Amino acid sequence: MSKSFAVIGDPIDHSLSPNIHSAAFREMNLDSSYIAYRIPKGELEEGVEGLKKIKITGFNITIPHKIEMMKYLDKTDESCSLIGAVNTVSNTDGVLKGYNTDMDGFLDPFKKKKLNISGTKVLLLGAGGAARAIVAGFAKEKAKIITIANRTIEKANTLSEFAKSIGLDAVPVKIQDVGDTAKNYDIIVNATSIGLQNEPSVISLKGINEKTIVYDIVYMPMNTDFIKKAKEENATIIYGYEMLLGQAVRAFEIWHGIEAPYNAMKKALLGGF
Repeated sequence: MSKSFAVIGDPIDHSLSPNIHSAAFREMNLDSSYIAYRIPKGELEEGVEGLKKIKITGFNITIPHKIEMMKYLDKTDESCSLIGAVNTVSNTDGVLKGYNTDMDGFLDPFKKKKLNISGTKVLLLGAGGAARAIVAGFAKEKAKIITIANRTIEKANTLSEFAKSIGLDAVPVKIQDVGDTAKNYDIIVNATSIGLQNEPSVISLKGINEKTIVYDIVYMPMNTDFIKKAKEENATIIYGYEMLLGQAVRAFEIWHGIEAPYNAMKKALLGGF
């Protein structure tokens, strides 16, 4: 029985997901296909109906549909409800169930590298898209306190309130007020889009050391200025592609109910750079 999968969003042509999942299907000899399907903003409802008509088995959702898609789900898992956004859907006989793999995908590299989160002080840059899932992840893994730095304080405030509501102590600040405080943190995460266009790191990383974990969720380019500066200080690095891979692995396991071929997927992903 052939199964079909897709990733929906706009723009979509740059998506690496078809490569990653197709490689996994080949590795596991699965009769499945995965395509990128552009659905412009405002056309989500028709788009989802179309996917149901062709009996799609599952799909990923990217910008700009991750929040609006919540309206068209029949069921949600707890991560999805908590984060208020969906990026993975399974279709069982027309019943759509939503998942959010951002949190698991974000945490995956910590687990793979056996890096501890419990009791740590975290600095999070950005309070948009993925930031809520990241905060949920740090709360789940019992970080001690998170400083949320954003260009506008309003979003940082909202996210801090969310953090506190799920048991994680939080302090909102303006990104420009971070100054040279990076060295006071155990984990520093860039969840802004700064770095996509090779822009310089938004904060100074002076004074951090090999015990500091520096994580950039931007995966293209792999070595952002933020990552380069962290390497100069000998920090422990987590790349954006590791989160992307963690998300893809989780989606694969949701859809197929078997362990994902991590190395085959990693090879396909890194081949796409």
